[in-house]
Amino acid sequence: MERPGPGFSLAGCAAALEGALGRSAARLWFKESSGRNLRGRDWIAPRGALGKLFRRGQVPEDHIERLVCEYRHSLYIHSCEQTGAGLVIRLDHPALFKQVLSNLPLYTRPTKAVAAKKRCVVLNCAPLQGNRAPESLTVGHLRAILLSDHLAEVLRQQGWVVHATPNLPQNTAVCTFLKLLRVSWASTLQTTSAEERVSDFQKILSESVYTQLGQSEAPSDRARKVLPKDVLFKVHLRQFVKEKELEGYDANLDVALVQEEALRQIAELQHTVLQKHLVCGPVRITGENAHLNAVEYFQFRRSQMQEASVMKYGNLVQGDSWAEIISNMTSATIKFELLATAHRSPLNLDLTQSVNISTKGTKGGAFVMYNCARLATLFDHFNKSVQQGLYPQFPETSQLNFSALREEGEWLLLYNYIIPFREVLCQTTESLSSATGIRLTINTETVCKFLVNLSMDFSSYYNRVHILGEPLEHLFNQMFTRLQLMKALREVFHTALGTLHITPPSQL
Repeated sequence: MERPGPGFSLAGCAAALEGALGRSAARLWFKESSGRNLRGRDWIAPRGALGKLFRRGQVPEDHIERLVCEYRHSLYIHSCEQTGAGLVIRLDHPALFKQVLSNLPLYTRPTKAVAAKKRCVVLNCAPLQGNRAPESLTVGHLRAILLSDHLAEVLRQQGWVVHATPNLPQNTAVCTFLKLLRVSWASTLQTTSAEERVSDFQKILSESVYTQLGQSEAPSDRARKVLPKDVLFKVHLRQFVKEKELEGYDANLDVALVQEEALRQIAELQHTVLQKHLVCGPVRITGENAHLNAVEYFQFRRSQMQEASVMKYGNLVQGDSWAEIISNMTSATIKFELLATAHRSPLNLDLTQSVNISTKGTKGGAFVMYNCARLATLFDHFNKSVQQGLYPQFPETSQLNFSALREEGEWLLLYNYIIPFREVLCQTTESLSSATGIRLTINTETVCKFLVNLSMDFSSYYNRVHILGEPLEHLFNQMFTRLQLMKALREVFHTALGTLHITPPSQL
């Protein structure tokens, strides 16, 4: 029988299984992920959860038979058995290897939701407002900028129209610095003259009981001494929020000093009806370099990456190509440092000179880039071997027998990373439309954590399994199926790194 539909998703599988045994208020089915458990099962409904639907947690045999009969093909079920731990399902691994690895774009490219109306969002990055010099940016500011850049790219890949603000002229010093980090803050938001709106805002604030006049409007010398000279108004936000009984705002809000530039920014964003605030937690720096600003932090990490490269490759580290490699690795290291923690949580950053950022010494950006480069080197070696006549050309996937993929690390890589990859990207922004209140929490750390975990499991597999085997005909099928699995991983790495504007390395 032909299996229905070209795609397979873990979310769809979970939803089908949840309804297969009868509805329960509690969750029944859980996906396995550890290598040890995946040796014997892929899904489990624990006996304790089943006890809420069936006596002593024992599922009647006719229920099991009905589940298998109905979902064997659509969910790729190989077996469903009752054990002491609960009801366990093992999937048809060879069939799923074939399905996934024969249809890589379905699993390694972002899902673009089909909507009746084009979805648009305006991302206003507060640290970039005003005419800042790059030296005025703190590492905390840089965290917010990189978060905004990553979020914008994830949304674009999912089909959103993203407008970035403020408008930054491309020849400014700030833009030059951000380009070192592969951040291109090109605004597409069309703005018009906002003088009339600014004037209206000034009138409203001047008449508000929650406002104290600034210097340019202040009638007394006392106000001039209290407020900076470029401040138009001092607004008592805490009092306003309390008396208006507004919910969702930060309890630490007190007063806001309003400058004319701030009113212009509000006028620019006024057409955006729904506003959500994404709060970035503070960056706490320790070590002898705790005083560094964002530019100095980049230079510090770059010098460390330069030293690590020289120690590994010696005199080869010179010229424009190596400068580009080191700059790209530095960008990756910084992005993983600043984005791998949930955005609302404080981030502790150790800038001690002696802390090693080598490719194998950490589980951060350099480690991810190292493993991505291993894949590039693998395919480079394969292509050279084909040119030398050692291996035949890569066959069509329809000619491969995927039952050759029996190593437990191979199933783990497919089941934990390739199959759920598109769902991981969607999880990053799933609260954007559904969140209530003014404050928004988005899983912006998801992609970084996913890549680190993928790198660890891939590294373990790669160190253990010899992919490019002897040039013997009876070994070619296993080699090609493993290479097809590696192709899928390479695509996942490249797509995920693309959301961070990190260029995948082409060599070790």
